[in-house]
Amino acid sequence: MDIYQHFRKEEHHFIDLVCEWKRLVTEQYAPKLTDFLTPREQQIVRSIVGNHDEVHVAFFGGSSSVERKRALLYPPYLQPNEDDFQLSLFSVRYPKKFVTLGHRDVLGALLSLGVKREKFGDIVIVEDVIQFVIAKEIAPFVKMNVTSIGKAKVSLEEQPLSELLDVKEEWEEETLTVSSLRLDAILAQCFRISRQKAQALIEQSFAKVNWKTVDQAHMECREGDLLSLRGYGRCRLQAIAGQTKKEKWRIVVEKAK
Repeated sequence: MDIYQHFRKEEHHFIDLVCEWKRLVTEQYAPKLTDFLTPREQQIVRSIVGNHDEVHVAFFGGSSSVERKRALLYPPYLQPNEDDFQLSLFSVRYPKKFVTLGHRDVLGALLSLGVKREKFGDIVIVEDVIQFVIAKEIAPFVKMNVTSIGKAKVSLEEQPLSELLDVKEEWEEETLTVSSLRLDAILAQCFRISRQKAQALIEQSFAKVNWKTVDQAHMECREGDLLSLRGYGRCRLQAIAGQTKKEKWRIVVEKAK
């Protein structure tokens, strides 16, 4: 069976990577720890590793509510624990009375150091508390070099993973009718904007599908896809429920509240 047939072309490279991880664990009989994976990448790993007798997989990113997690592919003899995932948690100390920092500020500060996005997990912001999870191997470098975020002087305090704030995102289900399964058509209906505006925003790289930026309005969406549009929010295509008599598509989506 062609392993690629159930996946998009742009995911084929990642599939090859997962197959290589699986091969290494099988041949070396030793665990393989990955960088942080998006939920879509985690789904691909699960589908490829499956219920394989020689290779098992577990995911952890600091708590049960986070999205980005590291995967541990391991042989049957191993019983993984949290320490095996090699995570560090930092809390950001900054002048809260005078400065407001957002997700994009923290993300920009980390990326500006040359840290790859795959090396850190979720950035959690609850009121004025900012935390982020990072791969332990680069934690000393990050702690030493993150001295400012935006225009604010900051310091990082390492905390036990048990201190990571639990953030649950709430979703609301809705049934929509769309003219096609194209990205622009679905985003337009989800966020109550014109299709022309959706196309323009996509062409400006304001849209993401499964955490990856896309700029092609004609991209066809599939069940399970997570879509986001900067400034509007996120929605998940839960189900494609078939066509109407007028040959439109009835879809079920979940929108983040």
